[in-house]
Amino acid sequence: MEQRQFSEMTLSNKTAEKLLFLANHKQESRAYKVLSEEQLDRIESPKIKNEMYKMLTAAVLPDSAMQGDIITRDYIQKMAPHSTTEIQGTIFPAPNFNPIMDAQLLGGALQGISCEKDVLIDILTQRCNSQRLMIAEAYRDMYGRDLITDLKENLSHHFKEVMVGLMYPPASYDAHELWHALKGADTEEKCLIDILASRSNMEIFQMKEAYLMQYNNDLQQDIDSETSGHFRDTLMNLAQGTRMEGYADPSTAAQDAMILWEACQQKTGEHKNMLQMILCNKSYQQLWMVFQEFQNISGQDIVDAINECYDGYFHELLVAIVLCVRDKPSYFAYRLHNAIHDFGFHNKTVIRILIARSEIDLMNIRQRYKERYGKSLFHDIKHFASGHYESALLAICAGDAEDY
Repeated sequence: MEQRQFSEMTLSNKTAEKLLFLANHKQESRAYKVLSEEQLDRIESPKIKNEMYKMLTAAVLPDSAMQGDIITRDYIQKMAPHSTTEIQGTIFPAPNFNPIMDAQLLGGALQGISCEKDVLIDILTQRCNSQRLMIAEAYRDMYGRDLITDLKENLSHHFKEVMVGLMYPPASYDAHELWHALKGADTEEKCLIDILASRSNMEIFQMKEAYLMQYNNDLQQDIDSETSGHFRDTLMNLAQGTRMEGYADPSTAAQDAMILWEACQQKTGEHKNMLQMILCNKSYQQLWMVFQEFQNISGQDIVDAINECYDGYFHELLVAIVLCVRDKPSYFAYRLHNAIHDFGFHNKTVIRILIARSEIDLMNIRQRYKERYGKSLFHDIKHFASGHYESALLAICAGDAEDY
């Protein structure tokens, strides 16, 4: 491969494939010498761009290549796969939105002789969260009552959980779920894992504020009193919301990976603390590189190593963090499949994930679900749920023509 092949400003997918060939044959440094950041920007295929990112972060290259004027560390960080994926939910702001009209329709549906549940589904699942909050305000002005209270009084069972859950702002809904997970008859550890392993610093900050306002309790204090051991310590670390964001240092990735490897080998209390400190505080970009280095050092995927070395909820939490770093939609697709098929349709988990991710990445979760398990999420919900509960879940999930 000669320098003249890269003299044009554009870099075709075919050329990128040739560069991947160099990477596979341990000649990554040659690719560094002939590439520029502007050329990499012009790769059209997300798949190829992600593979290029893997090459640039995982390759063992001279320091001069990493620190040179051609490709900088900051640029490599910006190539991270999760930053190039289009994230999309299934619920969007409704056009021609009229909160007063919606409030009137809801009032009629709730105050009639029999509750018109189809009307509730048609409105509440087809408005985004901010619109639902405006409907609640219009409802209060119109009827002098709280919409959530009326929903609770007129509905029952899991259908009520869905309709009421849709009315909470995202942070308040997380706080609501965490409160019941911590203060219910039995601590729901998997709920704590799903929420705290997947939320950003800002989401965690807002969740803690909502928790304090709604329940007059401190979330971290409740975690401390209701959980134990290294599982508790890791949850407490995540609940601080102090993960570094948008920063990566390739020069320290191997050192962090070695710490993780030693923690999986020795499993002392000190090593467990070091492991969770890295997983809870390093940026996603940094951890992506650390996991690559871990593979290089140990010849083993980090998830496989954790599976072999640890057990219990501490183990589940560590794996959840790793999976969320790699791809949150894939993690939630796995959790939904697990809840639907391994636990005889675990309603709380299905409801929580569908509502919480409906405006974030539920469309991506649906795609990962079908790719991984062969059947659509829509199909599996339709198979296991029934009645208006089924209709509400399917409306949130949405579906393509082939899903019906």
